[in-house]
Amino acid sequence: MRLRHKPWADDYMKENDHVVVQKPFDFKGNWQANFKKEQPLHLEIGSGKGQFIAGMGKQHPEYNFIGLERVKSVIVGALKKVLDAETDNVRLINEDAADLRDLFGTSEIDHIYLNFSDPWPKTRHEKRRLTFSAFLEQYEDVLKDDGKLTLKTDNRGLFEYSLASFSQYGMIIEEVNLDLHAVEDPLNVPTEYEEKFAAKGQPIYRCKARFKS
Repeated sequence: MRLRHKPWADDYMKENDHVVVQKPFDFKGNWQANFKKEQPLHLEIGSGKGQFIAGMGKQHPEYNFIGLERVKSVIVGALKKVLDAETDNVRLINEDAADLRDLFGTSEIDHIYLNFSDPWPKTRHEKRRLTFSAFLEQYEDVLKDDGKLTLKTDNRGLFEYSLASFSQYGMIIEEVNLDLHAVEDPLNVPTEYEEKFAAKGQPIYRCKARFKS
């Protein structure tokens, strides 16, 4: 789907630089400086229009959240949701980070969320999947020893691939849920995609895993 160009996006983000961090690479190893309180730091990779990250910030004031989204015309939607949520524990990054280790220091993150990532179904595109081993190496570096990774997707192929990738990497898988909405988890914060797919009756898959200390 072609995304509409939004010429006002740059000004909107600059006007709200208390939410959209303007020079994120300068904060490597010191992200807590962006928040009023030092609290466990949670990262969503690919925040989209921001329903999840804004909702989590509202639901969990005891955590600090960072949403990473590379598409400028998309992240402004997330910014609006964060502002509407009136929460001060969410920050956004508009970057296409080739390596998370350029943005975050070793053991700086407590939890990583991968929500409805591009499944890249063709075999030749395996290295682009966010659960490919090269990405897992990055996550392991930036996560604390007891840090967790949560994956949600509607794509069964990506889900099965990710479970195998986690296992082969030596991660500990703590949850495998083949129909998240059937269990009615009261703490689950849905994304826009999640609501759309669930409304069509598609199962939502969730996995929680961590790296061995």
